[in-house]
Amino acid sequence: MAESPSTPREPDPHPDGDGWLGTFYRGPAVFSVFREIATDHPLTAAEYRIECNDGAGPRVICRFFGEPEPLPEWFGAWRNDPWCPWILKRAYGLVAEPQTG
Repeated sequence: MAESPSTPREPDPHPDGDGWLGTFYRGPAVFSVFREIATDHPLTAAEYRIECNDGAGPRVICRFFGEPEPLPEWFGAWRNDPWCPWILKRAYGLVAEPQTG
């Protein structure tokens, strides 16, 4: 049976696997969480990014660290969006328990 365009499907693993921790959905938006491998250093907190694809292609909407300080940095229209706390909670969940490809 063919999928309708509005039927969410299981996400494919990120093509290059470079730091991809997982994907989750809300409405038409697909959120993916990545660990920033290039900035990893044993003396600093891990850095992460959240990308959103709402039909216009994936783009970075937030950067955050594996510690409570500094605060997450939201970009563009996502600053002060009511979904931000929910998105960040899901992202921290993927940091703690990444999806497997």
